Amino acid sequence: MNRYIVTALALAALATSGCMSPPKDLDLALTRPTVDGKYVVTLQPPAKPAAINQLHAWQMKLTTPAGTPVPSSRIRVDGGMPGHGHGLPTKPQVTRELPDGGYVIEGMKFSMTGWWEIKLAIEGPAGADRVTFNTVVAETGPGR
Repeated sequence: MNRYIVTALALAALATSGCMSPPKDLDLALTRPTVDGKYVVTLQPPAKPAAINQLHAWQMKLTTPAGTPVPSSRIRVDGGMPGHGHGLPTKPQVTRELPDGGYVIEGMKFSMTGWWEIKLAIEGPAGADRVTFNTVVAETGPGR
């Protein structure tokens, strides 16, 4: 019986340690074109990193590839930890629009350190498109 427990714990530790390290070539760019090239999205995280399990807000700017702001779009937010296979612990939403194609995303929360994806599905004047951003939540920092 103890052999099974030790094996299970060893496998759990191995799986966890492998998932905690993001890929070495992970693209952490905060400005990206959407998959079909209809828009360019710039994400802006909070100036001070939020603590683990603390709700916080991000801002995003949506433009055409030529740089023209894109207002009045519908944006759905999703994401999760690819290495762990789970989603965000909350359901963040765009809660208001700012001038010049800006939007506020509220309800963001990260429940642990590591590699997270933030996925945006956009429905705007040029049609539907999507983009995925990578972010790494570190343990260090004044807010953590």
